[in-house]
Amino acid sequence: MDIKNLRTFIHVAELNSFTKAAALLGYSQSTISFQIRQLELELNAQLFERINHTVVLTQRGREVLEYAHQISRLAQELEENVQKEAAVRGHVRLALADSLCDSLLGEKFPDFRKQYPEVTLKIIPAGTEEMFRLLNHNEADAILTLDNHIYNTDYVVVREERVGVHFVACRDCPLAGKAEILAMELVQHPFILTEKGMSYRRMMDEKLAELSLEIQPVLEVGSVRLICMLVEQGAGIAFLPDYVTARAVEAGKLVRLNVKDFEVEVWKQLLYHRDKWVSPQMETLLEYCVSREFSQTAWTALSGGETGPANTTEIM
Repeated sequence: MDIKNLRTFIHVAELNSFTKAAALLGYSQSTISFQIRQLELELNAQLFERINHTVVLTQRGREVLEYAHQISRLAQELEENVQKEAAVRGHVRLALADSLCDSLLGEKFPDFRKQYPEVTLKIIPAGTEEMFRLLNHNEADAILTLDNHIYNTDYVVVREERVGVHFVACRDCPLAGKAEILAMELVQHPFILTEKGMSYRRMMDEKLAELSLEIQPVLEVGSVRLICMLVEQGAGIAFLPDYVTARAVEAGKLVRLNVKDFEVEVWKQLLYHRDKWVSPQMETLLEYCVSREFSQTAWTALSGGETGPANTTEIM
């Protein structure tokens, strides 16, 4: 069995297209078709269904893809060991919620660059729907969401945990000293929010709509750092994840407001498509994302071993 055919099969499966695989690999489409047909003849199995110019893996194709990933990974490890090539190199594309950019690319990123100088990274800020479109079309290798909990067997969850989200105001805000606030009272104040339709902002709007309430913000902007700064200065109230406001709250610059009967369940999840081959460079980025974005003191490894609170999960 020619390993080149297996690698071609992996690319066709990830891209759902013979044409795109041919363009990526620098082959003609007829060459791609020949390699897949040769593999199907060797295995005596149909690997793809071809209907109306679409290419979809058959059940047997999905089974073969798992083996193809393992064989390709072992072949690459063999090549690297024989060639004694220590450096991990390559390009990785990560789509994520805009509010996660600052924490992900914080003070530890230069250390990652020093450790893996030949790994290049493309960050794609996007809403959740767009992230999954990118993932499904192999335009992103992995995604880091901040939204509702995703339950879908098409994706591998590397790590997940629930994230606290609160309304926050400056310490001089009239609402700051109240033990409990009604949502109707809250919406009378000026708000500074992230863009409409984006993850936890969308969830907040949906929750308010259930109460027949709506916020018309005085400013909508993507930078959570800027939102925090403006709220500290008394420009309005914001709705932000706790990890964004933690330092300002500890310093007494911001106050988390206790709004009665208002709870939004937000999850941070690091995922990739189950048909995606995890290359060495992609693995280094996933490990970096876990170290930067998830609790290191409490988690549950589903593969067995250490156990912690049930709201955080790792699948490696």
